[in-house]
Amino acid sequence: MPDRDPYRSSRTRATPAGPLPDELLLAAVDRAVRHRARGTAVPTWTIIDHLAVPRRSAAARSVRLQLELLHETGWLARSRRHGVPTWELTEIGRERLLLELRTGRVAELPESPQHRAWRAARVAATQEIARFRRELQERLAQAASLLDAREPPASDVWLELADELRRASRRLASASYCLYEWAEPDDARADIDERTDDDADAQLDAGERAQRRARRAGRRNIGLWDDGAGR
Repeated sequence: MPDRDPYRSSRTRATPAGPLPDELLLAAVDRAVRHRARGTAVPTWTIIDHLAVPRRSAAARSVRLQLELLHETGWLARSRRHGVPTWELTEIGRERLLLELRTGRVAELPESPQHRAWRAARVAATQEIARFRRELQERLAQAASLLDAREPPASDVWLELADELRRASRRLASASYCLYEWAEPDDARADIDERTDDDADAQLDAGERAQRRARRAGRRNIGLWDDGAGR
């Protein structure tokens, strides 16, 4: 496939009920493979996600059957990874898809899972970043108050506050990244957080770069923003 997104995609379009056009299923398999970290064959549930089909539904069962039929026609290759069936286009299947793309017969795919994740993170960050700032300000004010206290606080107080400060700082950092730094994904390729920043990291030595990359782990994971997460 060319190094660009060959498909139109829609944020709101639902996958139609009933059997899907073969070319749409081929397109979903192709995009799912391109969005996989190493571009390898993908499990069935991943293809179902790219079609925006509920995993436990009649439509999902229909997709599974169609995958088998496309395998029998020679358009899909089936393999197994850890006992789970995986799929990718054969050369014949790729040629078929390219032909359908050239003639404009491939319908819109639904919004890709990686674009949905990016959009959801931006929405969540927009809604929460002001609260995260306030919470960090409150923790910093608490620390300043403890520093000014006449009686030195117990060590446990500082240790507990250290955990709260770290959590508040990391949550604000994650929201800031999702809102201001995470670029909109190009569906031509996998959107993977490599945790690098060429400009910001250029002046660091190897050890400092490794530390900074480690600190960036999980910055896209808005599930870690829940008050009970990580405790």
